[in-house]
Amino acid sequence: MYLILIFLPFISSITVGMFGKKLGTDGSSFISVFSLFFTFISSLFCFYEVGLSNSFVFIKLVKWIDSDLLQVDWGFLFDSLTVVMCCVITFISFLVHLYSTEYMSHDPHLPRFMSYLSLFTFFMLILVTADNYVQMFVGWEGVGLCSYLLINFWFTRIQANKAAIKAMIVNRIGDFGLILAILVIFINFKALDYATIFSLIPFYINEHFTLLYFEFNLLSVISFFLFVGAIGKSAQLGLHTWLPDAMEGPTPVSALIHAATMVTAGVFLIVRSSCLFEYSLHISQIVTILGASTAFFAASIGLLQNDLKRVIAYSTCSQLGYMIFACGLSNYSVGIFHLANHAFFKALLFLAAGSVIHAIIDEQDMRKMGGLKNKIPFTYSIMVIGSLALIGFPFLTGFYSKDVILELAYGKFSTSGYFSYILGTCGAFFTSFYSTRLLYLTFLSKPNAYKSVLFLTKESMIYPINIVLALLAIPSIFIGYYLKDMLIGLGSDFWGNSIYVLPENMNRIDAEFINQCIKLLPLMLTFTGFFFAFIFYTFFNFFLFNLKVSNIGKKIYNFLNKKWFFDKIYNEYLVQNVLNISYRISYKIIDRGIIEIFGPLGLTKIVSKKAVFLYKLQSGFLYHYTLIVLIASTFSLLIRQICLQYEFLIDFKISILFFLFIFYFIALKNKF
Repeated sequence: MYLILIFLPFISSITVGMFGKKLGTDGSSFISVFSLFFTFISSLFCFYEVGLSNSFVFIKLVKWIDSDLLQVDWGFLFDSLTVVMCCVITFISFLVHLYSTEYMSHDPHLPRFMSYLSLFTFFMLILVTADNYVQMFVGWEGVGLCSYLLINFWFTRIQANKAAIKAMIVNRIGDFGLILAILVIFINFKALDYATIFSLIPFYINEHFTLLYFEFNLLSVISFFLFVGAIGKSAQLGLHTWLPDAMEGPTPVSALIHAATMVTAGVFLIVRSSCLFEYSLHISQIVTILGASTAFFAASIGLLQNDLKRVIAYSTCSQLGYMIFACGLSNYSVGIFHLANHAFFKALLFLAAGSVIHAIIDEQDMRKMGGLKNKIPFTYSIMVIGSLALIGFPFLTGFYSKDVILELAYGKFSTSGYFSYILGTCGAFFTSFYSTRLLYLTFLSKPNAYKSVLFLTKESMIYPINIVLALLAIPSIFIGYYLKDMLIGLGSDFWGNSIYVLPENMNRIDAEFINQCIKLLPLMLTFTGFFFAFIFYTFFNFFLFNLKVSNIGKKIYNFLNKKWFFDKIYNEYLVQNVLNISYRISYKIIDRGIIEIFGPLGLTKIVSKKAVFLYKLQSGFLYHYTLIVLIASTFSLLIRQICLQYEFLIDFKISILFFLFIFYFIALKNKF
């Protein structure tokens, strides 16, 4: 059953990819959806056996690498962390497959699309079920490859090409950090499987090494490189630029990649390596600060975005920041809890946005929508549920994890904790504001679309799409309430040994006794953002306009609309300089210069030109040959005497050959 859970999406991908033309659209859709449904059912059985029964499963399939000390097996680990991730991945993937059968039905390449989705699911399952870092890296690179294929699915669009290449290149930076972490782990631990590494960590707590006269803690270096990998995959501040551009892919891709799967791989990596991060205090502080900064940064950019999918994309980036800094505060279970909750309502938002775009004839600009409340009431209701869950409205799914993260941040009673609490609370206000803005501009404002477009706009009556939205709406409302006690409740032993936290880093009880005002402040700011957005956009549009055209308003608007100038800085100061250096040095000087001169082509030209004059040395006169021998002998004796006199560290034979070479070219030049 466990192997079926992993390999069934792969079998489905191969079958649909190779025989898609023969199977047709309906056959490919049926095989893909049925396979993912059976995979989801298998993950539920695994959750019952492993998670609820607390009986971990280890599977050694075959030996993969056996080279001296490097021994890597194809093995699978099913613990509480794994089965939670498997349930989330397979459920979201199954609904996305079902949604895609109708959303992409007009596309003639639907079998290829379904094959990519199934392959992506397979690699994601490989990532979360691996029992060693090398196998996890295979899944890590696999989801990166599949994300490139899915973002670039409509490859005739230039923007899709650019977005896919950008996602691939930016993620390679994070992947390089993960590779370095794996290399350092193997060099020091002589193993790559989780069980061996985590059991040996107590012996390496005080292990240091020196590099360039600087002393580094071994576990801190490993944790830092692991975090670099997480930054790239989970789109944290600095390597976040690929995530909004990835919206160029089809909407089901956005829901699958940017909701529950690929972008959460970085969070999973940190939680899986919790034993390493627990003994790296400074790295954990960096994780906290960068995660909180990402949450604030992405939320502030989302305030002014006009593209429907980009608003939700920046929301994803912001929520990933919450998960990351929760892990930095050693509350890994809360981070995973927020990951699971976020997957449901964020997939709901993306798929509902796809339904809106589909209804309004592929329009994504919210300024060209409005008045859709009565046109598509079901989608409107779904969007309201997803948005309320996102902002952390009381008693919806997002409320039970987001508020706990902020309470635990303040309850840490440290500088990094206070910092993350302040930025996270401000991010909650911004999230509430832009979510309400999205609902207002899309559904509640006066219609801004063309009459012909509004006339054709109607609610989708396609049952698979509506069924998917309804199935996602249910956990977006209830799943947080029913799982909170089991996953993050005090005294719960659900996670077992899958998550390791030092006793001094446990602050769950401390957070219960913080000031009540501190607990209620994020909720109050959430309501404040909701009412401010609704009132301003409903009654005080002129105030927002005047603020926008004021001197300080222009600067703030430009700063936020340009995404804090990250793209501008990267393009003008980093990318362009690298390209210029590559063109001028690598291409013109090295490739077209040195290699052309001294390479095969250059040598061929030299030999072909000089060979014409070579025969002229064969004059046939004895005195010519005698003169050459005398000159050469004189030079050789002179060089030998100089070498002996000054004891140059130059081989005499090499010097003779060198001067003969020079003489040869002089002779050719003078046509001797």
